[in-house]
Amino acid sequence: MRRLWLLFAQTVTVCLGLLFIVTTLRPDWLRSERAAPARQGAAIQSYADAVARAAPAVVNVYTTKHVTEPVVPLFNDPELSRLFGAIPGLSERRKATTLGSGVIVRSDGYILTNYHVIESADAIQVALNDGRQAKAELIGADPDSDLAVLKIKLPNLASITFSEGHEPRVGDVVLAIGNPFGVGQTTTQGIVSALGRNRLGINTYENFIQTDAAINPGNSGGALVDSSGTLVGINTAIYSESGGSLGIGFAIPAKTAHTIMEQIIATGTVTRGWLGIEPQDITPELAKAFNLGRQSGVIIADVLRNGPAWNGGMRVGDIVLKLNGKPVEDTLDFLNQIAPLKPGSNVEVDILRGGKPLHLQAKAGARPRVAHPGARGR
Repeated sequence: MRRLWLLFAQTVTVCLGLLFIVTTLRPDWLRSERAAPARQGAAIQSYADAVARAAPAVVNVYTTKHVTEPVVPLFNDPELSRLFGAIPGLSERRKATTLGSGVIVRSDGYILTNYHVIESADAIQVALNDGRQAKAELIGADPDSDLAVLKIKLPNLASITFSEGHEPRVGDVVLAIGNPFGVGQTTTQGIVSALGRNRLGINTYENFIQTDAAINPGNSGGALVDSSGTLVGINTAIYSESGGSLGIGFAIPAKTAHTIMEQIIATGTVTRGWLGIEPQDITPELAKAFNLGRQSGVIIADVLRNGPAWNGGMRVGDIVLKLNGKPVEDTLDFLNQIAPLKPGSNVEVDILRGGKPLHLQAKAGARPRVAHPGARGR
C-alpha cells in the first residue's frame, strides 16, 4: 500500500512538472481550437477584396424634376402658395436636381434604390463605377417601404450578390458604399449596431438594420455589404440633427428588399394584405376607459364600410386581440401581420366587444395602390 502511494505521488509530480514546462515554453498548445476563428478574424487588415467585389454594382443616381417656387418670400407659406401660386408672376418653375445611389441587382440592368431618391423625377440618369452613363426607366416603386426599381440598357453589367441563408448579426463588420454629397463613390466601415429597428417614423413598414458606418446625404439607395462583399441591406436613412453622419444609420434588410424587388419586377407594384380598418394603440387611458387589464391589442378607430373587416363583422370600438391565433401587440404589429396575407385568404380574428370575447372570420383584401407617375409593370 505504501508503495502504491509513493508511485502515485511520483506520477503527480511528473505531470505537474510537464504542465509547468508546457505552460512556460509552449502555451499555444493549451489554446482551444475555438479561439482560432477569433485570431483569424483579428488578422483581417483590409476589406479591399470585399469592396472590389461589390463596388462595380453600386451606381450613382441623378434625377431632375421641375418644381414651382414662389417669387415672393411671403408665399413660402403653404396656404398662401396654394391660394396665389397659380397667379402669373407670383411663382416660377425651375429645374431641380437630386442625387443618390443604387445597386445593380441583375445583370440585365435592374437597379434597386430608395423611392425617395427618384420620387416625382422627370428624368433619371445613372452613372456606373466604370464611367459609363445611361438613362434609367422607372419600373415600379413601393413608397411604404421606400424602395424602387429602375432599369438601364447597357451590356456587361456587374450585379451584387445577395446573401443566401445568412442573416447579419449585431457586431458584424459592414461596409457602406454610395455617393455621399455627390463627391463620387465612397466606402465607409462600421458594424451592425442593432437589428429590427422600427417606430422611427420613416416608412410605413420598418424593420431596419442600424449601423455606425458613416451614411450621409447621397448614400440613400446604396449598398450595405458584409466583409465578403455580399449585400446586407439598402442604405436608407440617418439620424442626424445636422444633416451629417452621427454614427446612426439605417438600412433595409437585403432579404426584405429582394422580396419587394421581385414583386415590382414582376408586376410593377407590391401587393399587401389589407382589412380596411384604422387601428389605434391602447394607451393607459384607453385601457382604463375600456376596463382592460392589458395594453396589448389594438382598438378599431374606424372601419371602411363594405370593406374586408366590415364584411367580417368588425366594428368601431372592437379590440383586436389576435390574428390567425397570434397575439397582436400594437398597431405596428397589426400592420406587419396583415401585410403578408394574400388577398382572398381567410383571416381568423379574435376581438373584445363590450368586454365579451368574439371570434370572427374575414377575407383579406389587397392594400389600395397609390399611382406613381412613370412607373409601369413588367
